[in-house]
Amino acid sequence: MSSIFEEVYLYDYDEEKLAFYRRYHKPFNIEVIDESDKLLIRSRNKINNDNHNSIQFQTEIYKDTPCSEFSKNGFVITDENGKTIHLLFGKKYIYDNEKANYKETDFCRFTKLVNDFKLGRTESVFTLRTDEASATQYFQFYGYLSQQQNMMQDYIRTSTYQRAILSNMEDFHNKIILDVGAGSGILSFFAVQAGARKVYAVEASSMAKHAEQLVASNKLADKIIVIPGKIEEICLPEQVDVIISEPMGYMLFNERMLETYLHAKKWLKPGGHMFPTRGDLHVAPFSDAQLYTEQLTKANFWFQQNFHGVDLSALRNAALKEYFYQPVVDTFDIRICVAKSNRYSVDFLKAHEKDLHVIDIPLKFHINQTDEIHGLAFWFDVAFFGSQQAVWLSTAPTQPLTHWYQVRCLIDKPLFVQRGYTISGRVLLVSNRRQSYNVQIELKVDEIPGSHASNSLDLKNPYFRYTGQPVQQPPGCNQTSPSEDYWQQFDAAQQQQHMNGGNLINGVCSQPTNQMNTNGGITQQQQQQQQTGMGHMQQQPSHSNSAFSYGIPSHPNQSAQQPQQQQQQTQSMMMFNSNSGQVAGINNMNFPVNQSLMIGDYAAAVSGQTIPPYKPI
Repeated sequence: MSSIFEEVYLYDYDEEKLAFYRRYHKPFNIEVIDESDKLLIRSRNKINNDNHNSIQFQTEIYKDTPCSEFSKNGFVITDENGKTIHLLFGKKYIYDNEKANYKETDFCRFTKLVNDFKLGRTESVFTLRTDEASATQYFQFYGYLSQQQNMMQDYIRTSTYQRAILSNMEDFHNKIILDVGAGSGILSFFAVQAGARKVYAVEASSMAKHAEQLVASNKLADKIIVIPGKIEEICLPEQVDVIISEPMGYMLFNERMLETYLHAKKWLKPGGHMFPTRGDLHVAPFSDAQLYTEQLTKANFWFQQNFHGVDLSALRNAALKEYFYQPVVDTFDIRICVAKSNRYSVDFLKAHEKDLHVIDIPLKFHINQTDEIHGLAFWFDVAFFGSQQAVWLSTAPTQPLTHWYQVRCLIDKPLFVQRGYTISGRVLLVSNRRQSYNVQIELKVDEIPGSHASNSLDLKNPYFRYTGQPVQQPPGCNQTSPSEDYWQQFDAAQQQQHMNGGNLINGVCSQPTNQMNTNGGITQQQQQQQQTGMGHMQQQPSHSNSAFSYGIPSHPNQSAQQPQQQQQQTQSMMMFNSNSGQVAGINNMNFPVNQSLMIGDYAAAVSGQTIPPYKPI
């Protein structure tokens, strides 16, 4: 945990003269870091940004270190060598949102920090709601540079944040910004690009050290102040104008980082901004018999009655429950959704962190196609409502894929529905101390009495199903014959090529034989062009590796025809590929990063497996 205090004067005690003397003529900033066994107090800045006049000050407070309040705004500390110093704090006031008034902070905050350390502090909100092992694992994971790289290389995520900030420069210019869960500090850099006067980058993992290094190497130490610690435990020297963060997890709420984001509002000035401003969780019923059967088939392993002479069937039901207990993280074709999604919105400016402890989402769906329902699909959108422009970041299956993917939760048994039916039910998200949620789903078909399905799932234990393969369209989506459609397009292209004076051989246009002569393969028209100088203007250099070879011999003097031939080859291939690949997923074509770099709640996406967390690099 780290806290910053500004404009502090340092005095040394002279035992012979029994008086304090100011060590430096100007005040400076100090940082107080809780290192468990001691409080480290050190200087944070230089005098007038002059390296030759930098303040080098550091002292420690242990459990038995003599120290106490001194005068109205002072604090005295006697170190291990018996030297006594006096820290005099400025009268800095800060607005208290909860009490709606101003209170003196710096001296009081410092005194409280020391007393809490020496006498024992009360547990923070984060500590009360989080299991210690889960927190250790969580911060260890985000302390790896490789994991920061994975998120930063999500082009949609990173670029949308940058656009949202730079499109609303009025909200950032000359303002004080708080970056919650700063990680590498990338959002803090964006804020400075938008003209921020100062950014407090709070990061609880060991990534804070790397962020400090980046800030120093980019010569922004006077703009970005990295504060190691949890937002629930650190103290800021002032209120902020804007809070920025990337707190979203799977299904928006996983990892419970949103509660930390909302907790940070205690440092937000009245009328301040939050980026993002709103989060929308979308829920829709889906039909996917293949996924449902896939999970059933896995459990059937335990149905064997003679596995190396052992009857496993007693565990089949337990295995089935375990497989269905896992939310499925992957992507899908939006057409598997049999009804329009329901939306559950959270206004981050108005919501309280307690509102996210239990999230009850009522559901009502109007079915638009006759099918079986196998579960509920989830994705989210977040909005950045700035003074100048609104920007949205979406993880919908109709949008380019992000490292959040989409999430699907199966129900215990399929529900058959007809077009025009209505489905009602609820999704209940109950937070747990493992920084996640237990998910309870209940659905019923209103038109069929007794038609009911449900399931309980653990959002902390997802099944990463995404393989990087194109998303397949749902069965039965073709209204006409795909084979006939292809050949009709092929015939149309062939007729077009004939009209242009060429012949198609294996889908490639060749030169008509009546245009060839014995003059080195040069036509009469080409000879005329060469004589008039037009041939030089129309000829383009050939590139042997820029087109595919279909066994048609090339001629040294055919370079003028190669661009046309290459274009025709490409058109033919595109015609073929456009049909064979037209069912590919909408969002796969813009997949942001290499599959090996994608992450999700402490694991990489691998076909058919859930990777154990935290493999050392």
